[in-house]
Order: sequence, then C-alpha cells, then structure tokens
Amino acid sequence: MPGRPNMFLAVALLMFPQVVETIYSPALPSIAKAYGVSTSTATLTLSLYFLGFASGVVFWGRMCDLAGRRPSMLLGLAVYGLGTLVALLSSSFTALLTARIVSAFGAAVGSIGTQTILRDRFEGAELTRVFSLAGIAIAISPALGMAAGAVMTGLASHKGVFIGLAALALCLFIWTAVNLPETRRREHVPASLRATIADMIRDGHIWRSASLIALLNLCLFSYYQLAPFHFEELRHATITIGYSGVVLTAGTLAGAMSNRALLQYGWRPERLVLASCLLIVIGGLLVTGLKDSILFVAPVAIVSFAFAVAVPNVLAPALQAYSTCLGTAGAVFGLIYYLLIGGGLLVSGAVQDLGAVFTVSGICAFALAAGDWQKAAVRTVT
Repeated sequence: MPGRPNMFLAVALLMFPQVVETIYSPALPSIAKAYGVSTSTATLTLSLYFLGFASGVVFWGRMCDLAGRRPSMLLGLAVYGLGTLVALLSSSFTALLTARIVSAFGAAVGSIGTQTILRDRFEGAELTRVFSLAGIAIAISPALGMAAGAVMTGLASHKGVFIGLAALALCLFIWTAVNLPETRRREHVPASLRATIADMIRDGHIWRSASLIALLNLCLFSYYQLAPFHFEELRHATITIGYSGVVLTAGTLAGAMSNRALLQYGWRPERLVLASCLLIVIGGLLVTGLKDSILFVAPVAIVSFAFAVAVPNVLAPALQAYSTCLGTAGAVFGLIYYLLIGGGLLVSGAVQDLGAVFTVSGICAFALAAGDWQKAAVRTVT
C-alpha cells in the first residue's frame, strides 16, 4: 500500500521552485554588473530557466511513472544542487546560463513530482481543497525568497545567493530522504509516452488549462524578472525588493484564503477563475498608472491575489481524464505550460513594461476563462 506523504514536506517541495526563483530575483542587477551584460541580457537567466524547467518537467514526470516518486525526487534535488554549485563557480555569463538551465532541470521535480504525489492520494473536490490549502502555505514563499535573496545579495552579492541555494537544496534532499515515502501504486503500469502525448495534443481542455496556467504564472514571474531593475531606476535599495515580497505575500495569502472560503460557500471554480482574470487586468492598468512611483507595488498585490484564487481552480481538474498515467500526463501538461511561460518571459524581458505584461496577460486569460465559463453554464443547464 502506498504511503501517505508528509504534508509539511509536500508543501516545502511545492514551494521549492518558487522560493529558489524569488531568492534569485534580487541578484539580477548584481549579475548584470558582475558579468558586464545589459539588463535584458541578465533577464535571460530567468527566461532560459523556465525552458530548462520545462524539459525537467517532462523528464521527472516520466521518471515518476517509471522509477517511482521518491527516487525521482531525490535525484532531481541532487541535480539542482549540482547546477547551483556550477553557477557559483562560473567565470563567464555563458557558463552561468548553462548552470541555470541545469538547475532548472533539477528544480522541476519539486513541481511535477509533488503534484503527482498529491494526485496519488487525493482526487476531485478533495484535491482542489488540498491545492488551495497548500496555496495558503505557499503564499509566504515570495516574501521568504525575496527577503532572503535581498539579504544574501546585500551581504555577498550574487555569490551569496548561490551559496544559499545550494544549502537549501542539501537540506531538502536530507528531509526528503528521511521522510518521503513511495506513493506510486505497486500495480501501476507506466502508460505509453507516445500515446499519452497524442491524446493530450488533441485535448482542447488541456491546451486551455495550460495556457491559463502559463498566463497566470507569467504575471507573477514577470514581476520577479522586471521589478529589481525598476526599483533600481526608482533609486531604491536592493533590500526594498525584499520588502515588496511582503506585499505579494499579503495578496497571495488573502487570495488563497478567499478561494478556500468561496469554494466552501458554493462558488463554482470557473466563476472564480473568470473574476480573477478581470482583477489582473485592473491590477495591470493600475501598475501602468503608478509606474513612476514606489506605489506601483500596491496593485501588484491585486495580481497576486488573483493568481492565488485562479491557479488551484485551473490546476486541480486539469488531469482528471488521465488518472491512469498521472506522472506522464503531468509531464506533458507541465511541458506545455512551462514552455509557454519561458516564451512569455522572453517577450516580457524584451518589452520591460510590467503593467503591459499584466494587462495583456489578463485580457488573454479572461478570454480563455470565458470559454470555460460558458461550457460550465451549458453543462449546468443540461
């Protein structure tokens, strides 16, 4: 009988990919100066990170089905730690980019591996509640990451950040080795990767869900990508970036708690997603209007609130039709939306306009969510 995962460890592993990116974010200006590259070039380390992350999602998702959840998680954390050590020792920007891709490849196991583990043990409305509850805990990750990253950068530049990331990977590896059971069922037979890909490519629901997840994540990660340089333009100290993480956390925490309460009150997930997309558009317009002031951070909380409400309601039901191949299906699903996130970050890095990214992403997400809302309304009537 598969073991039940330790929820504290599961939440920590879910937080891991976001925490390590928010820790890294305050170091971007330092990296640009240390390697003598432009702002847009420095943001490539974040954009390419997601492309490496996408390939990692496929690999680790498949490994979860073939080798098991526990060994995949341990190996992924080891790869992340190795990539971080290489980044620490990098003497050229090209070597740093390569190390970041390796790190991303390993970090992906925290996302796909943990989601697969949770889907092993929960389903339906219970899974939505678990994701929503995890979202409340994950809400603190931007504040933790950005504050820690700002302190590390202030103390030891970007090198301090890489040392901290390597230490975090080691701690998680030890915790996982001691406390994570195998959750894959013994009778599990790995599904055909080719057949699963073929089914999912033809599935319009998968494409809509992946696009929504990508657009929602693009809003959050474009802040981590662009905000450090915007604070620098406004002549605010690096530590201010850490303080801004508290604002994001407040929005995310409020959103996660509101989502849980509204679901219990009887709101349909499709309705919550639609309302969240509208809030992102409003937040984007406000960020544009306040871009010359430090107050631009305030409406970012609206965007993070909307993110926390929408994501669990898109993520939980996305793979209901693929319960016999969760690892493989999760890998393909993750590949799609992480490639979309990586491409979106390449565009946002070139545009360098946070308000525009929020607004356009919100409008596109609203259009997608409106389609799901109409279909849900038809199902309710019939």
